[in-house]
Amino acid sequence: MARDSHATRARILEAAFDEFARYGIAGARVDRIADAAGANKRMIYVYYGNKEQLFDQVLQEALEKGAESVPFDAEDLPGYAGAIFDHLVADPRLVRLVMWRRLERPAVTAPESASYGHKLAALEAAQGAGLVDPGYAPADVLALVLALAQAWFTTGIGAAEGDGEADWVREHRDRHRAAVVGAVARLSGTPAPGAAPSA
Repeated sequence: MARDSHATRARILEAAFDEFARYGIAGARVDRIADAAGANKRMIYVYYGNKEQLFDQVLQEALEKGAESVPFDAEDLPGYAGAIFDHLVADPRLVRLVMWRRLERPAVTAPESASYGHKLAALEAAQGAGLVDPGYAPADVLALVLALAQAWFTTGIGAAEGDGEADWVREHRDRHRAAVVGAVARLSGTPAPGAAPSA
């Protein structure tokens, strides 16, 4: 029974992830999530409460998986930005989910604030150690690194170069990734992976 409950919850969360990424919180429908998950609609409310609480759970799990897959490294910001890029290529729904969250719930949550705080402290230490250019405040560095890593997914420019997402991934992904990594390297004053050392 416990195993069935765990499997049902996993199916619900996956279906909800897809639904929220497509329609946001307001546009999502619990009945569609239940149908996609092959679950009883009533069980969604039993497991997760209301639709907003289900969204919170989906977002929390996505952020936790992202933090595990792409650990922050203040001493290798170009590598970190490249890893974010790869993570978003692997599941483009993540960008849509976060964009809906920013539109519908713009306030920063306590876990997000704590996460940013740890990153900013690490950046400040890296700047103090001479590993990151101190010319920008840590908050500016972090915001710019995150923006650059996500730029191709949020502007629509990359997709416009091909006839569809598959074409963009196949023909342009490596060049876009290299541009992100190179830009972050220049911003942070650290060498990009594979770059020749300066004389």
